[in-house]
Amino acid sequence: MKKQFSVLLLTAFGAASLLAMPPQTTKDDQSIKQDVKDAGHATKRAAKKTGHNIKEGTEKAADKTVDGTKTVAHKTKHATKKGVNKAASATARGADKVADKSDPNR
Repeated sequence: MKKQFSVLLLTAFGAASLLAMPPQTTKDDQSIKQDVKDAGHATKRAAKKTGHNIKEGTEKAADKTVDGTKTVAHKTKHATKKGVNKAASATARGADKVADKSDPNR
């Protein structure tokens, strides 16, 4: 009997304390809703910023690639001209030597 009375008393106090608490659902619901909205806006800003930074990085890399390609093309052109001129000069010298050796008047 004491046990049943204790359970009944505990249940009564529990129910009374729940009824005595003022409802806070509207305020909490609004703050939770606003928190979710704020999180959504922050995510949107972060995505835009990330996309902007990726775009700038891509453009910078493309510009550097163009510059590097132009530099390599210029150096290749210069080296090719130099090699062709050296080869032509060597060919001319070799032709002069052969011409001197094959000259029948000599």
